[in-house]
Amino acid sequence: MNGKLIALTGATGFIGRHLLTELPKRGYRIRVLLRRPAEVPEGATSAVIGDIAQPFNMAAALRDVDAVIHSAGLAHAMSGLPEDDYRAINTQGTIRLAQAAERAGVKRFVFLSSIRAQSGPVAARILTEEDSPQPTDPYGRSKLEAEQGLTDLGIDWAALRPVLVYGSGVKGNMAALMALARSPWPLPLGGLKAKRSLLALDNLTAAVDAVLRVPGHLRRPFIVADPDPVTVPEIVTALREGLGRAPGLLPVPPALLKVAASLAGRSEAYERLAGALVASPAALKQIGWVPVTATRDGLARLAARDSSSAG
Repeated sequence: MNGKLIALTGATGFIGRHLLTELPKRGYRIRVLLRRPAEVPEGATSAVIGDIAQPFNMAAALRDVDAVIHSAGLAHAMSGLPEDDYRAINTQGTIRLAQAAERAGVKRFVFLSSIRAQSGPVAARILTEEDSPQPTDPYGRSKLEAEQGLTDLGIDWAALRPVLVYGSGVKGNMAALMALARSPWPLPLGGLKAKRSLLALDNLTAAVDAVLRVPGHLRRPFIVADPDPVTVPEIVTALREGLGRAPGLLPVPPALLKVAASLAGRSEAYERLAGALVASPAALKQIGWVPVTATRDGLARLAARDSSSAG
């Protein structure tokens, strides 16, 4: 193989594992940057760089590398951690890795940021990169500060801001929705009307491919989201379709759900479930990104695979 050599961090994570599997199918060679020695799939090489906050051996790890994809970091799900921990890993670790890449002559640095660098968990209008970023938690602030740190470097870079990603091995809010869909009971969610943007893993991989291939300089963030936002009832319907079941949704008024959630001490969870967050991937489309998976089809396939593996 003589494709571009890509250095990948976070290869053991939810997104990184998928990139490690799928990018070679698009012609890339992968060098996995690891905290400690570990086996990597056939066809990939590896280099040990230690803790991402204080990496070592970077000159050798990045030798002959064309681009870096940085997907390692503290995840949003790791709640309760001090803000300094997020800043040390997600901000300073990113900047140090990008500085090392610049010294090594790497041509492009692709940073897996987050929509939370731009917005809180809900948004009153459609989000675009032109909006002033307003992160609301330590995770989002650490991602935004990393992006801002990249602007001070000479290396070409792109920061991808994915919305909620779904795919095999997903955890967090999407895993909770999948558990609800698998339950045998009707769900009182049919009255929820707010739309949310989701992102298929395959579409995220296509976005990474797009920013790796585009000529010229980027040096900017890109929102990454499936083109068509969906409501919670549409999500549950698609998941249950993949399970071979009817939607089973009851049109309970949202006001009643809100009261029930408050009485159960789950007001914040309700706001995340019922609130809107729609993000536009128009800028990414302009540089050649073509999504390969439609949201409803992707959700149905995910549920079917999950059910098959569980069986």
